[in-house]
Amino acid sequence: MDLALLRTFVTVHRAGSFTRAAALLGLSQPAVTSQIRTLERQLGRPLFLRQARGVTPTTIGDELAHKAAPHLDALVEIAESGVEEDFSLRTLHLAGPPEFTAERALPALTELAGEDGQGFALRASFGTAEETLDGLAAGHHDLAISTARPRGALLSATALCDEEHVLVAAPRWAGRIGSGMFRGTGPSALEQIPVVEVHESLPFVSRYWASVFDSRPAAPGTFVVPDLRAVLACVTAGAGLAVLPRYLCTAALERREVVALHEPAIPPLRTYFLVVRTGTLAMPHIARAHEWLERAADDWC
Repeated sequence: MDLALLRTFVTVHRAGSFTRAAALLGLSQPAVTSQIRTLERQLGRPLFLRQARGVTPTTIGDELAHKAAPHLDALVEIAESGVEEDFSLRTLHLAGPPEFTAERALPALTELAGEDGQGFALRASFGTAEETLDGLAAGHHDLAISTARPRGALLSATALCDEEHVLVAAPRWAGRIGSGMFRGTGPSALEQIPVVEVHESLPFVSRYWASVFDSRPAAPGTFVVPDLRAVLACVTAGAGLAVLPRYLCTAALERREVVALHEPAIPPLRTYFLVVRTGTLAMPHIARAHEWLERAADDWC
């Protein structure tokens, strides 16, 4: 059986689409379709069911993928092992959320570059979880950091770390609550403080309110800025309250530039995942970065 046909088959099986598989393989969609039809004729059985959006494997297709994929991944690993000594020739394309990638991932990965900067090449891009996972699936990135666990066989995710969310504001707002300027000490008092967020939908504040208070925030966003570091700057300047990852505001908390307005018994957490296309950890430069970030995350949690 032609290994090229098997490689195309496994890629389609993981991608769930001839179009997406063609992009990953660097082939035209008709070429991928032709290869799958050739393999189906050789086996005498259909491997995929064509649907309006993508394809789904038949039972025979699933069985073949289960048998063939590990061996194809092993062959890739053997082929790629020869470039281990030439690690500096490989470029890692990393994508993730701007704040976490900039504050956590990139500083950790710079150690792979070596003192002369020749040990590792990296290109980074920022985006939402949906954008980074779509880009990874399309072959634009090698490794993605995401707060969403991907579905399907094309992408493989590993839990990296959990981030704790903290409700913070400038000290003067905490003083107003403590002095009784606002009625009550629960969410009703907090909702009289302006909100600083990254989006009109208040994703961080809404998640915090649902987890801690079992309710929805009533106040709309007063300051809406698209970066959590900008949110912290606004909060420090006294614009209002915000929900921020603890790693991002720890220094500001220690300097008393902001204070925690609420300390729940169980703080809300959000999980980050390291995501790759299934099978690509056989490539040394991706495996090295993946392992390095996992190791670094031990100090982040």
